[in-house]
Amino acid sequence: MTVTVVSTGLLTTVQDLGRPGHAHLGVPRSGALDQPAHRLANRLVGNPATAATLETTVLGCAVRARRAVTVAVSGAPCAVRVDGRPAAWAAPVRVPAGALLEVGAATSGVRSYVAFAGGLAVTPVLGSRSTDLLSGLGPAPLAVGDELALGTPCGPAAGADVVASPAAPDPLLLPVLIGPRDDWFTERSLAVLTGSGYRVSPTSNRIGLRVDGPPLERAREGELPSEGMVLGAVQVPPDGRPVVFLADHPTTGGYPVIGVVPATALPAAAQAAPGTPVRFTTVRRRRR
Repeated sequence: MTVTVVSTGLLTTVQDLGRPGHAHLGVPRSGALDQPAHRLANRLVGNPATAATLETTVLGCAVRARRAVTVAVSGAPCAVRVDGRPAAWAAPVRVPAGALLEVGAATSGVRSYVAFAGGLAVTPVLGSRSTDLLSGLGPAPLAVGDELALGTPCGPAAGADVVASPAAPDPLLLPVLIGPRDDWFTERSLAVLTGSGYRVSPTSNRIGLRVDGPPLERAREGELPSEGMVLGAVQVPPDGRPVVFLADHPTTGGYPVIGVVPATALPAAAQAAPGTPVRFTTVRRRRR
């Protein structure tokens, strides 16, 4: 049982819940950037959350099924068509053998998720089928003509009573737990960080959400020795503009981290299109 890639859009990759626990080997977590959307798509076709899906970027994708299969599309809202006929978004859809499934461009947001009953049965690497753009682990980003194997369906399509169509974040609100290297920046920099001058940069990707706006002023010269980086770390490179690390982030780095965005806020960051206003709100650590 396979599907053939007919169109890849801007970027389409295979993703699951990632490969946590390998940072000591220099391997990022990777995995779906919008994990709630990934989980929903899997649930709609009867898959466990661990099953691999397709993550599309902005322009969607198209695949042709060799045999009949149930699919679901979630995440960024988009048009779904089967052999040119409109089909449901965020609901189980039966795709007949030989039919073309088209996942259209996002009408809001950035990333859509396509789940197939049985999941994508690509070869796992370090326990995950995710594509990691930084390390190159996992399957390469999809190319036209690729054949993707599907697993055996393991449960009935679940459906859902109500699935809200998510609005693209505008502005994108990102809470930041201040530290550990906030002392590398002036007090004025913290005020600049929480101002209204930032927008999502077109250079953002699965590695990090970059922003355009005023630089943060250093209180110290020089650079740090490389230290561990975590998901959501807000690193500040020499140009002074913050970068929020996403799933494919490096595991070490030498630029100071002014704060960390909690993982619960990162799915919204995954759906923020270039030009979206960004507001950082600081959260101080509680004293024990």
